[in-house]
Amino acid sequence: MPQGSSHHPLRPSRPTRPPHPSRSRRPHRPHRVAVIVDEGTNPFEVGVATELFGLPRPELGLPGPLYEVMVCTPAPEVRMNHGFFILSGAHGLDAVDSADTLVVPGRPDNVVPRGAAVLDAIRRTHARGARVMSLCTGTFALAEAGLLDGHRATTHWMWAELFRTLHPRVRLEPDVLFVDDGDVLTASGSAAALDLGLHVVRRDHGAEIANAVSRRLVFAAHRDGGQRQFVERPLPDVPDESLAPLLAWARERLGEPLTVADLASRAAVSPATLHRRFRAQLGTTPLAWLTGERVAFACRLIERGEERLDVVAATCGLGTGANLRTHLRRETGLSPSAYRRRFGPASGEAVRT
Repeated sequence: MPQGSSHHPLRPSRPTRPPHPSRSRRPHRPHRVAVIVDEGTNPFEVGVATELFGLPRPELGLPGPLYEVMVCTPAPEVRMNHGFFILSGAHGLDAVDSADTLVVPGRPDNVVPRGAAVLDAIRRTHARGARVMSLCTGTFALAEAGLLDGHRATTHWMWAELFRTLHPRVRLEPDVLFVDDGDVLTASGSAAALDLGLHVVRRDHGAEIANAVSRRLVFAAHRDGGQRQFVERPLPDVPDESLAPLLAWARERLGEPLTVADLASRAAVSPATLHRRFRAQLGTTPLAWLTGERVAFACRLIERGEERLDVVAATCGLGTGANLRTHLRRETGLSPSAYRRRFGPASGEAVRT
């Protein structure tokens, strides 16, 4: 993460483009997701997309599926992952024209241009206002299609320098797990596709449903840190201790008046040392992390039906209803009442603001 940046690697700064229109939890038809599978596409990332968006989830108790998934190919038969897999019988690329979200997985041969039909499908999907997201090196395809010039994006750390060489006008952020730039989203690696996918589910349907999906996947709803922790580098003589025990301890006490000094005391280090460790391991500050966790806790309480803002604020450690409103709007772009209308119990009344 660039020096001086204040946003959390898993909570990107507010998008520079208008956010993608929210869909109701119970739309007339499910939100339609198209996944483009090209020659050489990584099958793991295709599996991530179909698992996240295509799997039935009866455990949620909803009247219908969250999403409808279509796999689309530029030819009747494509060979994935160096020919280990052959995919046939999928939709053609014309199916993307009815998609609300287009997913573009990565390929290992990033110096080989994508076919004109694939790039055209990406461009026209974005041009009509649908959401476009890439997984791992799928960012190269979005850049080739011209969607990323002047905008923030990420890709796998191994390919970051090549990406910068080929696409110098893109504001590449190589340290984060994903970037949400409004209607265009990019994930840094194959496993980071899960992080981005859960972020999208959270954005569309709220934290409660996203947490349920993450439990089904046996995958953390929020992973601490960006991809900088995976970049090859010389080992330090004495590596820093993991922050994981401290984070777990703090998450169990969000309603208490925790301060950065309390966190430093628990970790048996000075506040300055704690700040350096948070920056190095999480790419954010202790206070920003603590506030983000409290807002996420507040979102879950609102989704579960708690209407009293003072109770929500006190329970999650934000103090007052006014403070909750400020931080919730800053993190989600929504007021408490708007958040409840979008993600709260269907039969409940709006949060009293």
